[in-house]
Amino acid sequence: MNKRMVKWYRPNTVKWALNLWPPFWGAGISITSISEDFREVNVRLKLRWWNKNANRTQYGGSIFSMTDPVYSLMLMGILGEQYYVWDRQAQINFVSPGKGDLTAHFELTEPMLNEIYRATCEGDKFFPCFSILVKDESGKVVANVERTLYIRKKAQYREWSDAKKTPS
Repeated sequence: MNKRMVKWYRPNTVKWALNLWPPFWGAGISITSISEDFREVNVRLKLRWWNKNANRTQYGGSIFSMTDPVYSLMLMGILGEQYYVWDRQAQINFVSPGKGDLTAHFELTEPMLNEIYRATCEGDKFFPCFSILVKDESGKVVANVERTLYIRKKAQYREWSDAKKTPS
């Protein structure tokens, strides 16, 4: 995240911006909630005539898209301008057809954040993997999405041990 974004990067602002973002809005995706500390986010995908596939169920691309920027944006809100946070790779396993509205819950726990801080404090790259369950209205799993992020502390904020005298 750059310094200009830090000023306005607040949960309500991020929620508002994402809900107006054309890729989300057009796909029927909405952020229903973001906790004040960015540690929990809930996303909903409404089934509409324009996001149905040939089988009249949720289009797989929309299911995949509903998970796309969420963990990156959460971590940007938590880690701030000291870190680079990007999506690195992702895969999806479709479990059953999405016949109605779908939801996904994203959560970052204290142990997860501690692992990120520990792994990146000296400037090392870290590639945590997060699993997201996309569920239908009855709670049945429709898809499991695995997302791997790239996280690295920016050079000017790194701590150097005696063993590491120069940035890598």
